[in-house]
Amino acid sequence: MLSVCSCEMHASLLVLVCVLAAAAGHEPDRSHGCAHGSCYPATGDLLVGREKNLKASSTCGMRKKEPYCIVSHLQDEKKCFDCDSRRPYDPIYNTINHRVENVITTFKPHRKKSWWQSENGKSNVYVQLDLEAEFHFTHLIMTFKTFRPAAMLIERSANFGRTWQIYRYFSHDCAANFPGISQGPLHNINDVICESRYSDIEPSTEGEVIYRVLDPAIRIEDPYSPNIQNQLKITNLRVNFTKLHTLGDNLLDPRPEIKEKYYYAMYELVVRGNCFCYGHASECAPIDGIRDDIDGMVHGKCVCNHNTKGLNCEHCEDFYNDMPWRPAEGRNTNACKKCNCNTHSSVCHFDMAVYLATGNVSGGVCDDCQHNTMGRNCELCKPFYYKEPFKDIRDPRVCIACDCDPEGSENGGMCDSHTAPTLAMVAGQCRCKTNVEGQRCDKCRTGYFGLSADNPQGCQPCRCDPRGTVAGSTQCDPVSGDCFCKRLVTGRSCDQCLPEHWGLSLGLNGCRGCECDIGAALDNHCSMDSGQCRCRSHMTGRQCTQVESGYFFMALDHFLYEAELAKMGQGCTLETREHHLGRPATWTGIGFARVPEGATLEFIITNVPYSMEYDLLIRYESQMPRDWEEVRITVIRPGPIPTSSPCGNTIPDDDKLVVALPAGARFMVPPQPVCLERGVTYTVRFEFRRYQDANAVLNGAANAVLLVDSIALMPRHSSIEIFNAGDLASSNRKQTYERYRCHEGAKSVTRPSISETCAKLITSMSAVINDGALSCNCDPQGSISSMCDVRGGQCRCRPNVIGQRCEQCAPGTYGFGPSGCIACGCSVEGSVTRLCDKYTGLCQCRPGAFGQQCDRCQAGHWGFPNCRPCQCNGHADECDQRNGACINCRDNTGGDNCDRCANGYYGHPILGVTSGTWCRPCPCPDGPTSGRHFAASCYQDNRNRQIVCNCNQGNTGTRCEECAPGYYGNPSQPGGRCQLCQCNNNIDMSDIDACDRWIGECRKCLYNTEGPNCGICKSGYFGDASMRNCRKCICNFLGTERSQCMEREDCVCQRNTGQCQCLPNVIGLTCDHCSPGHWNLASGKGCEPCGCDPHNSVTSTCNEFTGQCQCRDGFGGKTCTDCQENYWGDPRTQCRACDCDWRGIETSQCNRVTGHCVCQQGVSGVRCDQCARGFSGLFPNCQPCHQCFGDWDRIVQDLAVRTRALAERAHDIQTTGLTGAYEKAFRDLEEKLAQAQGIVNSRNLTAAAISTLMELIEQLRSQIGETTDTLNHLEGDLTVVQDSNSEASKELSALEREARELNLTSEQLHRQLDILKNSNFLGAYDSIRASYNKSLDAERRANESTVNRPSTVSQSADTRRRTERLISAKKDDFNRKNGANKRSLGELKTQVQDLDMQKINEKVCGATGDAPCAESPCGGAGCRDDEGNRHCGGLNCNGAVAAADNALERAKHAEKQLNKAMGEVEGLVTKVAEAKTKAEEAKDKARAALDKAKSTKNKVERSNNDLRDLIKQIRDFLMQEGADPDHIEAVANRVLELSIPASPLQIRHLVDEIKERVRSLSNVDAILAQTQDDVRKAEKLLLDAKRERHHAEGVKTTAETVKQALVDAKTAQTSAEKAIARARADIDDTETRLAQIESETSNGERQLREAMDRLGTLGREINVLKTKRANNSMAAARAEETATMARDKANEAKQILDGQLTDKYHEVKQRVATKAKAVQDAKTKAESLRDEAKQLLQDAQNKLQRLAELEKNYEENERRLEGKARQLDGLEDKMRAILNDINKQIQIYNTCQ
Repeated sequence: MLSVCSCEMHASLLVLVCVLAAAAGHEPDRSHGCAHGSCYPATGDLLVGREKNLKASSTCGMRKKEPYCIVSHLQDEKKCFDCDSRRPYDPIYNTINHRVENVITTFKPHRKKSWWQSENGKSNVYVQLDLEAEFHFTHLIMTFKTFRPAAMLIERSANFGRTWQIYRYFSHDCAANFPGISQGPLHNINDVICESRYSDIEPSTEGEVIYRVLDPAIRIEDPYSPNIQNQLKITNLRVNFTKLHTLGDNLLDPRPEIKEKYYYAMYELVVRGNCFCYGHASECAPIDGIRDDIDGMVHGKCVCNHNTKGLNCEHCEDFYNDMPWRPAEGRNTNACKKCNCNTHSSVCHFDMAVYLATGNVSGGVCDDCQHNTMGRNCELCKPFYYKEPFKDIRDPRVCIACDCDPEGSENGGMCDSHTAPTLAMVAGQCRCKTNVEGQRCDKCRTGYFGLSADNPQGCQPCRCDPRGTVAGSTQCDPVSGDCFCKRLVTGRSCDQCLPEHWGLSLGLNGCRGCECDIGAALDNHCSMDSGQCRCRSHMTGRQCTQVESGYFFMALDHFLYEAELAKMGQGCTLETREHHLGRPATWTGIGFARVPEGATLEFIITNVPYSMEYDLLIRYESQMPRDWEEVRITVIRPGPIPTSSPCGNTIPDDDKLVVALPAGARFMVPPQPVCLERGVTYTVRFEFRRYQDANAVLNGAANAVLLVDSIALMPRHSSIEIFNAGDLASSNRKQTYERYRCHEGAKSVTRPSISETCAKLITSMSAVINDGALSCNCDPQGSISSMCDVRGGQCRCRPNVIGQRCEQCAPGTYGFGPSGCIACGCSVEGSVTRLCDKYTGLCQCRPGAFGQQCDRCQAGHWGFPNCRPCQCNGHADECDQRNGACINCRDNTGGDNCDRCANGYYGHPILGVTSGTWCRPCPCPDGPTSGRHFAASCYQDNRNRQIVCNCNQGNTGTRCEECAPGYYGNPSQPGGRCQLCQCNNNIDMSDIDACDRWIGECRKCLYNTEGPNCGICKSGYFGDASMRNCRKCICNFLGTERSQCMEREDCVCQRNTGQCQCLPNVIGLTCDHCSPGHWNLASGKGCEPCGCDPHNSVTSTCNEFTGQCQCRDGFGGKTCTDCQENYWGDPRTQCRACDCDWRGIETSQCNRVTGHCVCQQGVSGVRCDQCARGFSGLFPNCQPCHQCFGDWDRIVQDLAVRTRALAERAHDIQTTGLTGAYEKAFRDLEEKLAQAQGIVNSRNLTAAAISTLMELIEQLRSQIGETTDTLNHLEGDLTVVQDSNSEASKELSALEREARELNLTSEQLHRQLDILKNSNFLGAYDSIRASYNKSLDAERRANESTVNRPSTVSQSADTRRRTERLISAKKDDFNRKNGANKRSLGELKTQVQDLDMQKINEKVCGATGDAPCAESPCGGAGCRDDEGNRHCGGLNCNGAVAAADNALERAKHAEKQLNKAMGEVEGLVTKVAEAKTKAEEAKDKARAALDKAKSTKNKVERSNNDLRDLIKQIRDFLMQEGADPDHIEAVANRVLELSIPASPLQIRHLVDEIKERVRSLSNVDAILAQTQDDVRKAEKLLLDAKRERHHAEGVKTTAETVKQALVDAKTAQTSAEKAIARARADIDDTETRLAQIESETSNGERQLREAMDRLGTLGREINVLKTKRANNSMAAARAEETATMARDKANEAKQILDGQLTDKYHEVKQRVATKAKAVQDAKTKAESLRDEAKQLLQDAQNKLQRLAELEKNYEENERRLEGKARQLDGLEDKMRAILNDINKQIQIYNTCQ
């Protein structure tokens, strides 16, 4: 038995080896060894020699002897044994040891007597082999002594136990023991599955378990792949037993002895494998520490070939790293390659990046290169070495050291390592730094200096500023770096200017001088960058030549002292002079000091700004013809002058000056200056000693006076350092100052414009003297702004304000404030002087004059200056000062003289009239203050003494007690009044019933309006009722809701907008359009959606009338879902052209689905190319068949229809069965049966339920009966149909047979015809001969067209070539034009498609909707009227035609109006031309008068000048030293002979002459005379008006009689009309005369205005003459007074005309107008306007009075405000003092230590 088992085991091993060899496939041939490919060591049992590396987790008897039993043993009686594994196994002495090392194969005789055995009953046990290196594991064989395990698994580790992977699961029940593990079969070599064949319970002993890593059933393509190699590689192998096989008794009996027979026992374990060497070794050697004398042991250390090393040949040998290490594969050894280090190294390593970079050629990198080499192959020289070009790279002396200056070369002296022309490299060449040059890089480049190793650039740039170096060079000293600078430049880099220079630039000298202002700057130093000088205070600008805002340069006469403010001696007076607008003042301040001979003036000087010499400037006006000979000037100092002071050299005589003041000058400067010091107070005393010499010829010295204006301190330039420093510049400044005479310009008050040169010098002087600029200090009230003139400091003053600071009012003005000063306006006639109080403005009045301006009379008088009492009839105390009109009339009176009753009163208030009565209230119906007064005025009829009321608008009746038509209210109640009916002007105002007279409700609305206020349009109308434009609603009947239209033309719309209520999807004011995307307005149900295909249409809109969408190219149909026009098919797949015969079609469009053409009557066929059924003949000449055909055809068609219906019925029965047609009936029966069943099954039945049940039963019975009858009937019909069907089938079969016979007959006939043609030889010959002749003829014509020249073909070729040339020449132009034409056609097509005939009709003709011509009142396209004319437009049509017709009519009307207006304009032009001519004449006269006045003025001035020159010549002659007495006597006699009009007669004659001149200038008398004529005419007109009044009163009596007659009976109507006619004639006559009066009055007013204008001109001329001669002034004043009186008289006349005459005229007009309503309305409106005018006049007078009071209050408040301002200034000063004290205390406390 054992031998048999052993043989079987060996046989299986032999089979296993064969299988493995076959699986490997590429196993190397042992004969060639490792030299020609991969090689592998021999396989063996890896357990041999590794007893100590094999362990088991459970072994029996390891701690004590343990019993165990066997399940069955037939040979031996003994069933239980002992296990003691504490001592090693010995075949003789210790056979009960069962350690795990017993499983190693030994091939000894006792092999079956030793085994490994686990502890009893333990299921989870493992056996593990730990190897010392990596091994290839091929297969495993286990032989068990007991049952094989019920479940187990094999796992391995390839990293010495750190991680484990499972090879295979084994179990007799895989699903239960290893759920989720696949049970095969294997697909891949590394699949993990569970296998069952090695886990059965049989055999009970010597059962084997075999596992192969590479299953022979799976084909292996590449046994050397990493996947296969990893699958075979192990370092540890473990077999886990997880479940024992038992017989089941252990489940029933828990006793320990039951478990003694269940355990794992293994005879033998074979683990086959070999040393793992990656194909680089054919044998293995023992690892260090492992015995090498064990037979059969597989060692773990590879004996490596292929230049590899390592335990498993997993590394390349040293210096064999040029290729990456790889396992050997088949015939490819993949041997490691030796590195190439050019004999300069023996060490290298592999670099994968290098290997990849070389294209997998070489990856070795040499290490520790010798002989100054480096690089991957030691092929390069080290830094600071270079390769000798003529030596081999393997030469030990191939690399030579560089010779480069380390400071100037890059990288510390590195040179080019080798020669490479492409890289511009030369072996040994030094690489200089950027700024270094030279062979050794030891010199700086040009423009650089300071060679240094620390500098990465080698040398520093020279940093020479090109602006400051000579010729812009950047060169510098190569060692020091100093640059070569320009003349005015300094610094190492030539980047700085010399002192007193700035602005480094590329100029010749490099910099510019600072040129700081000599006075305004502290010195001549400035900023080198900006040139800004160091300025004195408040000076600015680069050169300090400007001042800050709010500051100024002083003028030379800045320090001015007014004589009127000086201390005046005895006899001196102040003479104030008024400033004249538009004239420059020749004085300063407010006037002069009038100084008589011998008087003194003392000036106090406290503000000397700078210690120096000053020139005294004296300004004056001489009133005498001779000079002031002696004026003593004394400078009084406060004490002696210290010698150390600036004025220390001054002696007392220097402070005493004597000067003469020339009579012909206005200023004088003493030649000797005075020295004044800063901070010292001086008194300058002027003594005006002597006017003339005692020996003078002329007397009159006793009255000698001098007007002294002011004195000024003018700095003397020669005493300022900027002019006297002694250097060349100061000397030049002094010479310039004197050459330009800068000192002279400041002496006169009216100074000329100063030159720019002097302005600069004076600016510098001002800055030195004042240490900068002076503050403007403009008075905030008197000046416009805080800014002043930078030259002199003059502020911009408000009106009538003077002073440099604008701090005071000018003489003749008052009220200094934020608005300036107000002119005094003192009356010339009424005031003593033109000057007034500077605070209150009160003038100094003459006796008899009153008012602030002395221009009024006292109260109760008027007519200044000839005042006279007011004429107010005792009803007023005051009257207007100018015209005498009474003010505030009492006693209910009015008028300019309180001579008539006020409005609402009647009577005669004039004093002295015998019939004079007091003014009494008008009873209309009550008085004006009663609250029930409704009349503008009233009067008492002189005949019947009745009171006649002039009612207000809206009132009527004899006492105005009723409301007029168009008005409502209850005036009889207190507070009641008549109001205008609020009917929006939509009633007849003359209709008494149009408006309710009590509540104002509108009753008779006009103009299509309605409502209580006639404020809305009537139903069916729309518009603005208040504008009377309610128009009838115009709604399109087709688009409007039917509920809104009573008839087709009578619809309702919104009353405001006219919007009709549209149907769905209809829009437009009149509902005449479909909304976008809709059409078919004509349906009358609203518009339908277009339904345009969104992808195939251009837009979503369609034609409003046809619904046709606008399709894209290639699409058509109404909604663009079909093919385009004349095509059919599905556009999504393919569209085909309609193939129709044009002769037989009705339309070119075929059926879009089938392509069938639409044929004409009598034509059929798909292409419409055949005659239709019922027609005969050859197409297209198809004729109808006989009438009998129609009868038979109808019968046949009827049968065909019935047949199709039966066929469909049969098809339905075939589909659904016989019951299909009655399925619904059966379903109803079932439902009713179910209801009945439910009622029966319910337990609680009620009477209602029973009755329902009975009804259901009856219905079911009836339906069942009906259904049964129907089925019987149908069964009979079906039988008939079947019979008919069989007959029809027979007939069809017969027809088919006949058709086949006909086909055969046709074919036979065709064949016979061919036979006949072929059998007739002559016929055939004739046919051939005819064909031959035709062929010859065709050949001849073809030759003529092709061969002969010129032929048709040659001509065609020529034409073609010319055409091609033209095409090539015009191709681009044609394509361009063609493209443009296509685009234009596309646009036109789009526009044409978008054209809407409805819209065109609406816009052109005004037609609404798409109504036909017969129904459209406005016509349209193609419409004609009854006479056959085109009909477009018409009445109430708003189209373009109607608009054009209206425009034409309007244009014609406008043309007429324009012609009429042109005629009127021509008349006006003529009148304007005449007026212009008269104006020109008046202008010429005025100009002539002005010329005369000017010539007179010039003559007077020339005479004065001649006289003045003569006096001067005489004086000069007398002053000459050589004048002898004879000549003097002759001159005196000549002077005495001069003709001077000194006598009274001559003076009177002269005055008369002046008066004549004035009279000629003003023509005042003529105007007065003309005005007197006008006054006489006005008085005459007044008398005429009174006469007309009496005449009108007579007419009134007649009118009243007519009125009474109208009331009594209608028979008096004719006489009343005559009376009204006469009254109207009288009115017209009166109006005509009134127009004449108004015309004459307007002429008088115009003449008065002309007189006023002339008087104004006269006044201005008189003012000019008045300044020359006082007598002329008086005469002009009298003339002006006379003119004023004339103007007053004219005003009186005008008032009389406007007053009494107007009132009388209105009374006449009113009395007559009461007889006619229209005239009465006009009268009422006129009176209302007159009352409004009077009220406006009264309001204006009240407002003027109120304005005067407000002005007084304003002046008073202003005075108070000024007082408060002065108080505020005082408080502000106190506050500043307090703040200063507080600041001082703060400083004290802050500085306490």
